Amino acid sequence: GIFFPTYIINLTALTMVSFQKVIVVIPLIAGGASAFSLSMSSALIVQNKGGGHGELGFQLAKNLQSNPKITSITILQDSACNDAKEPFVSYASDIPNVNIIKADLADESMTAADMQSLLKQPFDYVWDNSSKGAVGAGKAVIDSAKEWNSKLLTYVSSAGIYQPNDVFPMPETTPIKESAGQVQYEKYAIESGLPFVSFRPQYIYGEKSNKWTYIDWYFDRLVRGETLPIPAPGTQKVSLTNSADVASLLASVLNDEAAAVEQTFFNCGTDELCEYDEVAKLCAEVAGTELNIQHYDVSLGKAKFPFRMTDFYVSPDLAKSKLGWDGAKNSLKDDLKWYFESYKARGGMTKDISFDQDKEVLGA
Repeated sequence: GIFFPTYIINLTALTMVSFQKVIVVIPLIAGGASAFSLSMSSALIVQNKGGGHGELGFQLAKNLQSNPKITSITILQDSACNDAKEPFVSYASDIPNVNIIKADLADESMTAADMQSLLKQPFDYVWDNSSKGAVGAGKAVIDSAKEWNSKLLTYVSSAGIYQPNDVFPMPETTPIKESAGQVQYEKYAIESGLPFVSFRPQYIYGEKSNKWTYIDWYFDRLVRGETLPIPAPGTQKVSLTNSADVASLLASVLNDEAAAVEQTFFNCGTDELCEYDEVAKLCAEVAGTELNIQHYDVSLGKAKFPFRMTDFYVSPDLAKSKLGWDGAKNSLKDDLKWYFESYKARGGMTKDISFDQDKEVLGA
């Protein structure tokens, strides 16, 4: 006859990345033959063409490669990306075992059937780092995850949907812009009855980023001896998070899937906050330049300042308590060293910049 004893094998020494135990079922068949089976879990990352979230799919794929729950990874990449630029140019060298499939993710006529015909397989875990609403490819992702009976759909939303009151850091219960596309996506996913989680990140930087404007604003002025016009009082806090830390946050849903779905919404950012003036001081130290800050009245507007006029920051406390996230491994102070080298390599010292808007607020 056939019987099915279950053996628990500790694979910690083999994986070196987890203390989880893997249950292996080995059915012993009459005659001494045996069948060996391991649970296979596939991951799909839907990745946009670039911008502030442009590096997240790459970093998430790198992170998931060492997660024992995930055995295969596919990136559904927006075909509008520039393959000659980071992070896309590094796909082949840095994540060679990840399957890359291109699609026009801006096509609002795309259906779940279209998406599934491209992918040719179902996925257990889906991360959507592309969609800005529940239309076209965004709706197709949700509908496909529903049809696949995926274990989890994780969405990269934005803290930009918050309409803050006077509570900082902004909690996940902060009022939101109901009309925002990301909110419509969240609502449709929840209404679909999916196991769903949404992360709301803020300002992101990274070594393979393709959006550098936030921190570049400081260096652009420092290396040219220009005054830095910072909205008063300059003590406003900002959450600047390394993309690798954002990726680890997105992957932390695998630590406790039930807790993730129960909470649903998570703020996404470093637990190391900086004041606007402090960012300026750190950049000046790295660049070896003098620092001249002039605070101006916020009623004069942003000019080209990269952040909000007032406090606008979140805390990852819920992700830490509910998902066991360990916190950020990278600090802005340390990262600014390689960042400034990147700034110089990208031609930051010699690019043409107009400071006319700076002068308008400084001279007011």
